[in-house]
Order: sequence, then structure tokens, then C-alpha cells
Amino acid sequence: MYDLHVHSSFSNDCRHAMEDMLKGALVKNVKTIAFTDHVDFEYGDCNLDLAFTPDDYIREYKRLKTNYKNDIQILSGLEIGMQPHLSKKANDFIQDYPFDFIIMSVHAAKGKGLYEGTYYKNRTPLQVYEDYYDDLIKILDNFDNFDVVGHLDLVERYRIHISEIRPLDEYKEILVEALKKIIKMGKGIEVNTSGIRYGIESFHPTKDILKIYKDLGGEIITIGSDAHKPEDICFAYHEATQLLKELGFKHISIFKNRKKHYIKL
Repeated sequence: MYDLHVHSSFSNDCRHAMEDMLKGALVKNVKTIAFTDHVDFEYGDCNLDLAFTPDDYIREYKRLKTNYKNDIQILSGLEIGMQPHLSKKANDFIQDYPFDFIIMSVHAAKGKGLYEGTYYKNRTPLQVYEDYYDDLIKILDNFDNFDVVGHLDLVERYRIHISEIRPLDEYKEILVEALKKIIKMGKGIEVNTSGIRYGIESFHPTKDILKIYKDLGGEIITIGSDAHKPEDICFAYHEATQLLKELGFKHISIFKNRKKHYIKL
């Protein structure tokens, strides 16, 4: 099993040390794990800086990589929360450190945070989707220092704030535009299995979006649990691989030194 989206106490929303998360992976016989801790230079209205301490992170990563080299492959990484105006700041941060893998995620859109719900206020249900993907497109136009887009349809996770869920067909055009850009850039997307844990009855992104990505020629895809505690590592991994097979995907990807390696499904 390969889990390329795992957090540790280097993320502000995780209480478990990197080694504790690693031990949880070993219990499940995970072959490869990537620690992709949060870096959000701004988050919504509060402008909260969630950047971690990279030197401490790298030091602990190297220690564990050495100590567990015969047990599991450990990859270093980031989940960088992007907004259109943060491209230079994010790029400068990333290039200073030798990470294996970078997830680019949109945690705030139009300057408003998704998690606390401020983004959804004063927007029609359709605007919720269109403005979110519009920001993603603006980011893609100016930022390419990443490997995959994380939980592509994250806007769905907080649907409690949406008065009426809109069908995919209503915003498919702008979604397809974003997917085409991702593919043209030579980047990928992830199957983030946490959606089911959050009660939306689907992975991020949904099966329909994964099918569109595949039909457009998208091939680069990773699987990540978005785990913040050891027991969630590789959550629903087998279900995710089965779905990808059903959709016609032949392999998943892992990244080492920012280079892609295919793993046959």
C-alpha cells in the first residue's frame, strides 16, 4: 500500500508525532508513506500563517528515514495551501528544501476559508463551485511547482454550508478547463479517501470527476488518506484502487526527488 498524503504534528491540526504516524503505517504493512504537512501562508479572513518549521521537519524526517530504512520507504513532502496571489512566496519556500513530493491544495477561495464556512456566505450554490474552480485556474496559470492537486473538489467537503448541492453538469465547463490545464502542465491529481470519513459518501474527487480526468487523458494519480491520526493511514486504500481499475487506470504514481514513478495497479 502507498499513502502519499499523511500529516504529523508538524501540521497545526495534527497531534501525533511523525514517528507515531509511521508506526501506525508499519502495523498496516504500508510500503511507502509521504509526510505532506501543511504549509498555508494565509488562510481565509484571519490571514493565519500555518507554515511549519521546515528545518525541524527535515531533521526528523532524516532521522526516521535512517532508523526505518529496512521497514518502509519514507518520502518527504508538503501540502501547500495556495491562493492566486501566493505563487512567488510558495515557490520561494519550496525551492529552498529537498522535498520528494508536493501536493497543491485550495483551502481558501476568493480570500475566504472553506473550513470555517466564510467562503460560502453571500454566494449562490452555483457560485460556490464556479468561484472555487476559477481560483484553481488562476493558480494553475501562475504556479507550477507542485506534483498533484490535492482533494480537487474540496468545496464538496463542507457542503453543510451549501443550501443546495448543484449537479456537476452545471459547472462542468470550468471544471474541465481546470483539468485540461493540470494535464497539459504534466501534473496529476490525487484520490483523497478522506471524503468518506467526512461523511460525503465519496472520495475527493468524485467518481464522475475521476472519469472526466481519465477521458481527457489524465494518467498521473496518487492515493492519499489525508490521515491526521495513525488509524486512518491508508483508509479505504483497496476501495480506491478498485475504483481506479474500474475507470481504466493502469497505474498509480509515487514521487521521489520530485520525479514520478509508476506503480502498476
